[in-house]
Amino acid sequence: MAALDGLPPLRDVIARHGLDAKKALGQNFILDLNLTQKVARTAGSLEGATVIEVGPGPGGLTRAILALGAKKIIAIERDPRCLPALQEISDHYPGRLEVIEGDALKIDFRDLAKGEPVKIIANLPYNVGTQLLVNWLLPAQWPPFWQSLTLMFQKEVGQRIVAREDDNHYGRLGVLCGWRTEAHMAFDIPPQAFTPPPKVTSTVVHLEPIEKPLPCDADKLEKVTLAAFGQRRKMLRQSLKPIGGEALLARAEIDPQRRAETLSVEEFCRLANLV
Repeated sequence: MAALDGLPPLRDVIARHGLDAKKALGQNFILDLNLTQKVARTAGSLEGATVIEVGPGPGGLTRAILALGAKKIIAIERDPRCLPALQEISDHYPGRLEVIEGDALKIDFRDLAKGEPVKIIANLPYNVGTQLLVNWLLPAQWPPFWQSLTLMFQKEVGQRIVAREDDNHYGRLGVLCGWRTEAHMAFDIPPQAFTPPPKVTSTVVHLEPIEKPLPCDADKLEKVTLAAFGQRRKMLRQSLKPIGGEALLARAEIDPQRRAETLSVEEFCRLANLV
């Protein structure tokens, strides 16, 4: 891909700008531009699309997204050391890359989108990835401002995202994702693909919003799932005691001796609507 976009290899960019990955920022860079292109393709056609990217770092995924035809990328980067490298990409693709220096957890993404449909594609920093996903899943307005999420996580988190009832990985994240999205794991990425190599395998997850999810209040669903999975080895009559216990379960027609990991998304929504 270096030949495609005419920019120098990422390894050279990182060396020239002194961009050693910082553990405190959850940084792990992918240097293989063929691999970043594979990640970008998972989002579907990018021709003419507006993309939001979180944590672009030296810009490997950014370059792939632009080379595949995205009309514009809005990139949010917390590390000021990466800004000169991203500026070089912006100069190479005039008017197509806007870089915002800041903390993604404090940014209003809907405001960034300005009413235009966007795709979010990101190699998310490990330390904030799950919280960002939950924020994107639970806006008050639905369908959301995003058309799809194509995100890189530790494999264990990816398994939790796509898990359904009776799966060992099923928990709060699986319920929230199952309620509002269709999610699947696209492919794994081994540790050696990153600099520095993390201690775990990563995976790319693609999520698309369900236009009309089951009617349910997001705050109440969070409350129920936190209670149920906070004591996941206990029977529901015990774990849900703070929010209604057996009386709540009786109204929802759910056996109080069941455990949280056996309940479907529909049953969790039923409970939330009765809280």
